[in-house]
Amino acid sequence: MKSINQQLKNVADSLGKSISSEQSSPETNLLSYTQRRALYAEQANREIQELQRKSRQSRIELLLGASELNPNWTFDKLHEDSQDAREAIDMASAFIAAHSDKDWRNSRAHLMLFFGDYGRGKSHIAGAIAHQLIEKYEVTVLYRQLQSLLEMRFFSYDFSADDDAPEQFREISRQLLDVELLILDEVCVNQTLLKPNAQSWLGNLLRQRALKKKNCILITNHTTQDLAKALGKYCFESLKEYETYQVHFQGPSRRDGLSDTIANNQYEPNRL
Repeated sequence: MKSINQQLKNVADSLGKSISSEQSSPETNLLSYTQRRALYAEQANREIQELQRKSRQSRIELLLGASELNPNWTFDKLHEDSQDAREAIDMASAFIAAHSDKDWRNSRAHLMLFFGDYGRGKSHIAGAIAHQLIEKYEVTVLYRQLQSLLEMRFFSYDFSADDDAPEQFREISRQLLDVELLILDEVCVNQTLLKPNAQSWLGNLLRQRALKKKNCILITNHTTQDLAKALGKYCFESLKEYETYQVHFQGPSRRDGLSDTIANNQYEPNRL
C-alpha cells in the first residue's frame, strides 16, 4: 500500500509540481493536502461557473429566438433626439429595474401602453425593453402584431383546409397566455372598430393574462380615446385590470422618406 507521501508525489507529478524533501513531516503533509484540496475546489468552482455561464447564455439565445424580436431593437441604437423619447427611455429603464423586486413582480400584472404616430420609436423601445429583460432576468417574451394573430385565428376555423393552421393557432394561443411579457404591436392599426368577436377574444386574452400576473406592452397609433372606441368597451375595460403606464410618443419621425433612402441607397428594413 502506498504511503501518503507517495500518493502526494503522484498527485504532484500529475500536476507538474514537485514536493521537496522538507515536506516529509505530518504537519507539512497535512498542509500540502489542505492546499491541494483547496486547489481542486477552486478548479472545480471555475469549471462549474463556466458551465453555468454557457448554460445561461444558451437559455438566453433560446429565449431571444422564441421571442421573434428584431435584433436591432436595442437601447444603444435608439435616437434620444426629443423630450418624449428621453422620458420613454427613463420609464422603460424604471420598468426593467423593477423586475429585480420579487414583490413588484408578484404583486399584479403591469401594462405599458405606447401610443403615437408612425415612426416615433414605439416598437423599438418595446423591443429594447424585451432584450434587456431577457438578458438580465431571463424573462420569456413574445412579440406579435395583433392583425397577424387575428388572421391566424380566422384561418384556424377553416376545417376543410389541409394545412395545420388550427394546431399552429392552438400553440400560439398557449404561448400568448404563458409568456411573462407579451408585446402586441399595431393594435387596431387602420381600424376604427374591431369586429365584436375580435374584441371578445382580445379582451379575454388580456383578462386571463392579468389574472396570471403576466405583463404586456401594447403599441398603437391611436390616441387613448380612439383606442377605447376601436377596442370596444369590454376589451378596453380589460386594460384596467393592470397597473398601467402610458407613454405618448410625439417626437419627429425617425423614418427617412422612401424616395430619399432609395436614391441614396440607404434603405434599411425595420428601421425606426
